[in-house]
Amino acid sequence: MGLFGRKNETATTTPAAATATAPVSPELAALTGDYTIDPTHTTIGFVARHAMVTNVKGSFLDFTGTLHLDGTDPSRSTASLDVTMDSIDTGNADRDGHLKSADFFKTDEFPQMTFRSTKTEALGGDDYRVTGDLTILGTTKPLSIDLEFNGSAKDPFGNERVGFEGKAEILRSEWGLTWNAALETGGMLVSDKIKLSFDISAIKAGA
Repeated sequence: MGLFGRKNETATTTPAAATATAPVSPELAALTGDYTIDPTHTTIGFVARHAMVTNVKGSFLDFTGTLHLDGTDPSRSTASLDVTMDSIDTGNADRDGHLKSADFFKTDEFPQMTFRSTKTEALGGDDYRVTGDLTILGTTKPLSIDLEFNGSAKDPFGNERVGFEGKAEILRSEWGLTWNAALETGGMLVSDKIKLSFDISAIKAGA
């Protein structure tokens, strides 16, 4: 991370070759360090297809996370995220209550969703890919997140910040989220495919 993201379609070299030959800029090297995700300026969102005709969007309001960025060797960068499942918010209290119930996230039994990175790849330019273990309902499976590095800045309070924008897709059934209802016109009420989105702002430790 700091050093993560989606594939650069205009790149003429493979990610591995680009990582091996690309010079390291002083600006990128200076980003090396430990960061804490700022929840007040970060959004972890998702989109599910409903009744096969529209999208329902939501987010998680309570989470903590850390990043270790290595500006000289992005492959050594890491990410960790812990999400409180009871903080799910889709803008509808009844729907949120259903999502917290035994039909979906069973938040009383499984209060957290976690992500622990296992691999970081530089894909060229500002794009990176972070692969790790996503745990939901006690089931752990790999997930790759494509991230674009949005830059770094020092805010008015003296905090050194970095920003990332990312996306991923999962099939919820692979984590045991199988509840659904058939539609009279064919198809299912809730899509199996869920789109995840990340807008991340993180503060450097000791800045």
